[in-house]
Parts: sequence; C-alpha cells; structure tokens
Amino acid sequence: MSLVRVHNFSISLDGFGAGEGQQLDAPFGHAGMRLMEWALGTRTFREMGLSGEGPGSSGVDEAFARAWGPGIGVEIMGRNKFGPQRGPWEDEEWKGWWGDTPVFRTPVVVLTHHPRPIVEMDGGTTFHFVDADPVEALAQARALAGGLDVRIGGGVDTVRQFLEADLIDHLHIVLVPIVLGRGERLWDGLEALEERFDIEATPSPSGVVHLTLARRTASRAP
Repeated sequence: MSLVRVHNFSISLDGFGAGEGQQLDAPFGHAGMRLMEWALGTRTFREMGLSGEGPGSSGVDEAFARAWGPGIGVEIMGRNKFGPQRGPWEDEEWKGWWGDTPVFRTPVVVLTHHPRPIVEMDGGTTFHFVDADPVEALAQARALAGGLDVRIGGGVDTVRQFLEADLIDHLHIVLVPIVLGRGERLWDGLEALEERFDIEATPSPSGVVHLTLARRTASRAP
C-alpha cells in the first residue's frame, strides 16, 4: 500500500506550526515567514519559484527539502492552507496562494465543510474540495494517486487529525529555533506519539533540527 507522508513541516520551539492572525497578506499569521526561512534558500524552493533568485543551497536543508516531491501522487491539505477564507465561499475566484501554476502538479484534495467544483490549474494541479474525515479523505486521495504516495501538506490541524487517526507513515518535522507564544500547536492531544515511530534528529548549520519520524511496522492501526 502507498505511504502517507509529511514533509518540510516547520514548528517553533514551543510547538506552533502557524502564528495567530492568518490573513491574505500573512499566510502564517504573526509568525511571518520565520518558520520557513530555513527552506527559502534551498535549491528546491528556488526551483519552485517560492523564494529568491540564484541556484540555491545544496546542503543539509536542501537534502530534506527535495524529498518533498518524488513518489507523490496526490496531496491532502486543509482549507486553511488553501486560503484565508472561512465559512461558505464568498469568492470562488480564489484559487490558492500559488498563482496560475501551483507547485503541486498533482491532484490536491482540499478538506472543507463547503465543497465546490473541481478547479483545474496550469501544470497539472487539480483542486478537489471534499467534506470528509481523515479515513474517507485518504481513500479518495489514494483513488487519485495512481498507486503513488499521499502527502499531507498541512495546515497544523490537518496534520494533527491524521496523526490522531494513526494514518501517517513518515513525518518530517523541522524544529525552528524561535518562540511564537501563540497560534496553532501541533502536538496537543498526541501524548506518547513517540511509541509509534522511530525518531532521528539531524541538526543543520542553519540552526534548525530536522526530525524524521518513521512508523514502526507493528504500530499501524488495524
């Protein structure tokens, strides 16, 4: 069976994966881009057009950043990652933060209580808006993935829900040396998570620590 993976998911020292006050000009709320500064200089993020010009770095951070894409057939994301709107869609012209050619280039399942028609974008990305729990969403995603792996893209609540449902096989967390104090915390309600995963820590010269959690085979939920 295909794997369920999380990559490049950054959290602060106090466990927040997003700051408070997300809005159109502040996707990460009051955190700004501080959670993602480690990635912006990598070759992968430069090639995706998500940061500045130039070839980008090829060190430890790049080694982790580039694992984001290979083998992925579909992404699942929460509505808060797709955009800043809440409740019924007031503007169906909004097609995400990523412009006309999103970086995903695969189907993307957007979890929302307010489904809307499929949105086809340039470059192969199609957004499917579904009202489903994690188990149902994963089944729909696998049907779109062509036998490849499923990436859980965020935001914080979406990753936490899939962890609570014991559906994630590979979790890459980037521990960023900042303290946010408020926002959305990842670990709440996930006591003893370490019993399900083998965990490795890889420090980077940039100051972040890459945590890789790989599911122990015997720990998968029935």
